[in-house]
Amino acid sequence: MAQIKTSSFASSHARVAQAPTDGRPEFAFIGRSNVGKSSLINMLASRKELAHTSGKPGKTQLINYFLINHSWYLTDLPGYGYAVQSKKTRGKWESRTEKYFLNRQTLVTAFVLIDSNVPPQLIDLEFVNWLGEHGVPFVLAFTKTDRKKSRDGGSVEAFKTELLKTWEELPPCFLTSATNEDGRDEIVDFMEASLLDLPWPFYGQPG
Repeated sequence: MAQIKTSSFASSHARVAQAPTDGRPEFAFIGRSNVGKSSLINMLASRKELAHTSGKPGKTQLINYFLINHSWYLTDLPGYGYAVQSKKTRGKWESRTEKYFLNRQTLVTAFVLIDSNVPPQLIDLEFVNWLGEHGVPFVLAFTKTDRKKSRDGGSVEAFKTELLKTWEELPPCFLTSATNEDGRDEIVDFMEASLLDLPWPFYGQPG
């Protein structure tokens, strides 16, 4: 079984051009604001305060890098779709996110987080379709599955059904709960397998 043995905050950046240039591979986490990105990252790393959580949507405004096992990164990207932020601020985030996914050559896979407690949201579907149109590798991670609303699986299945209207097959999907640590082993195993498939010296290239 794969393990995350060490984890530490590496750096934060306002622009993609400032991101690490050490060649280490990375997995990016993104989703609507308040979907539980920081909580999921903390759960994966088994560290409660690795990524700072907040009850206030839109808290993450920078691209945050966390170094895992001294050899690869978990990348926490700003959330999208929080209307209280000004249009100018949201525009900057959207432009930065687009630049990240189109230009970040060290990206292995994007984890798109979907709240399992709400019906399919257009902004999530549009973002997933955008990734597909641009050939960005991604998986889906449904969050907060421990909550009562998600237990019947209706919202998860509804999201999959909506995707299949435009996709021939679904991407890999994970059911997660930061509270119960559900999905942790499956995600870490997926990451480890993905890293092992990378050509040397991409994986673990020293900085």
